[in-house]
Amino acid sequence: MHLSSVTPQLKQLINLQASEYIMEQQQQQTPSLDDCLKLLKGERDEQRLAGLLLVTKFCNGDDLGSLRKVYNAVGAHFLDRLLRTGMGKGSVSGGDNRDMYLQLSVTVLAAFCRVPDIAASKEMVLKIPLILEIMPEVSGSPVLEECYEFLYLVITSYEDGATVFYESGGMKVLASQMSSLPDGSHMMELAMKIIQSILSRLSQDVVTNTYVSELSMMVATVARQFALLHNSLKFEALHLLSEIISSKYSKPLCDALCAMVGNNWPDHMRAGIAAILQNRVEPAEKLHALILAEFVMSIMGEGWLLGQSNLPDLPNSIPADRCFLLVLESARVEVAVLLNDLAYLKYEASKDTSTTAETILLKQRNVAIAFSLVERIIKLTSTMDEVEGSIIGERTLIKVINGLNETINVVLEYLQDAKEHGQKKGNDLLASVRVVGSYLAETPNACKEKVRELLDYMLTIEGEDEPSPFHSISFLLPMMCQITMDIEGCEALISSGGYKAVAECLIKFIGPSGNVDGDDSCTYLACDTILNLLLKKEQMRFRMDESTFIDLLKALGYWAGNANDLSVIIMASSICALIFDYTSEETLLNHPNFDNSSLHILYKIIARSLASCKQDMSDMVREETDLLEIVTSGFSRWANRFPRLREAAEST
Repeated sequence: MHLSSVTPQLKQLINLQASEYIMEQQQQQTPSLDDCLKLLKGERDEQRLAGLLLVTKFCNGDDLGSLRKVYNAVGAHFLDRLLRTGMGKGSVSGGDNRDMYLQLSVTVLAAFCRVPDIAASKEMVLKIPLILEIMPEVSGSPVLEECYEFLYLVITSYEDGATVFYESGGMKVLASQMSSLPDGSHMMELAMKIIQSILSRLSQDVVTNTYVSELSMMVATVARQFALLHNSLKFEALHLLSEIISSKYSKPLCDALCAMVGNNWPDHMRAGIAAILQNRVEPAEKLHALILAEFVMSIMGEGWLLGQSNLPDLPNSIPADRCFLLVLESARVEVAVLLNDLAYLKYEASKDTSTTAETILLKQRNVAIAFSLVERIIKLTSTMDEVEGSIIGERTLIKVINGLNETINVVLEYLQDAKEHGQKKGNDLLASVRVVGSYLAETPNACKEKVRELLDYMLTIEGEDEPSPFHSISFLLPMMCQITMDIEGCEALISSGGYKAVAECLIKFIGPSGNVDGDDSCTYLACDTILNLLLKKEQMRFRMDESTFIDLLKALGYWAGNANDLSVIIMASSICALIFDYTSEETLLNHPNFDNSSLHILYKIIARSLASCKQDMSDMVREETDLLEIVTSGFSRWANRFPRLREAAEST
């Protein structure tokens, strides 16, 4: 705001106090800067006040040279006294009119701070706490805008301005006021720029952990601007939101936003994201919108994509499936473009520059976001009928599935390219396996030929910090468990060497030396896959090699030896029962990596399973009837080769 914005009431006040000086100047039609400077250098407060009034009459706020001369003339000390008088803490002649002085002091301070070196001065940064103290008192007054302008100019000019603002409680002041600022106003724009400056200059973990409640209020307010505005400030809101939520310290913020009952921020986010994705904007802006979409779903769940927005401040309601389809299509485009770029950078571009390495890392991070969105859409689509009813029509659903198929094919082509270049390690490759595994968990026969062609390779992929494949196998377990329900799938897994990978993965889940905390669902998927293979071993003439089944037997004993969960005991027993078809008590005891103690544990587990069949059938036992049948039928086949087990079972 220019200095000419001083109110008529304030002008009248100064005229009354300094009429003798004003009358002199009125004899000249246009006061000169020199005339103004003479008054500003006067000994009496009335002279200086009159000089400030003259400044407002002819000095444009963008005339930095004149502002510098005026500032030097009036002096920092008088400005400080004028501000404190306006706050009721100082003494300038005529201090009874403190509201008028407060407006004048803040207005000229904001104008002076347009001169960069003045804004960066210690005198100005020391006024940040005073301005923050003023702001709650002048809410709704024209002077508030000058307060925001002063803060923005000083914070961005002074090296430690952000720290002073932060330590003076500026985050609380800003959070309490932002929601009441007019939508799209200059004050709102300045407030957003102040937040951005604070986050860029201070450690975001400190800001998030100390002011998480205030930050969540700011996110809600900025989300409203993101939804409502259709100018450059919309993109400022997008960038600010993206910066806030991209921090690795955003977990406390997620919790705070989740607790904001009755706030429309998720609907505002959906409206803003849809507007960005459906219009012709730069690819970078769409990526920011996708980052926001992933963040909101991490809080609200995938169903948020299909929410119906009923916002009174948005005249045109958004169809329930609009954001869903836009996010899907945009994520698919990002996957295709980014994987193509990554393949070029990794296998064709020059690798001698640090720029190439940095670009690869950035694109890997971005493709991870796109992959995450695709996975969330896969999950949402798989539960569409259960959760969302008829919101998505059959034709749209077919379109979604076809689009997902195309995207998975693109990912498989990327993996094929990596295989041909001998690449097995990388977080981008592991993420590719993960998204493929997520899709195949729902549709195990999708892209059937390509998947089985690449299965052996995918099972060898390692993350950047993995010493050996593990996560890639875990990601593919749901698919491998389902395909091994028929002979063709079992043969595909055996021919790829996948059965060893599954066995090794299971050992890491349940054994003493794997040191991996796998979840129960993955453990049981691995168990079921091994069972599927062993149950069909005669039809396929499949024989598990000795080293694999020895390690697996020991891990099963460790898992179930002291377990109280009957389902664990019965599952371990059923796998042991099928492995015992390959061996005998004597053979096991002669193996250098297997001892009498290990065998005793297995006997104890199998004996407990057999005993459960003789007892009253509990609900748990009835649920495990099929597995118990495997144990009892196995015992009848090989009991004569395990005499001590037979004795233990008969005595139980």
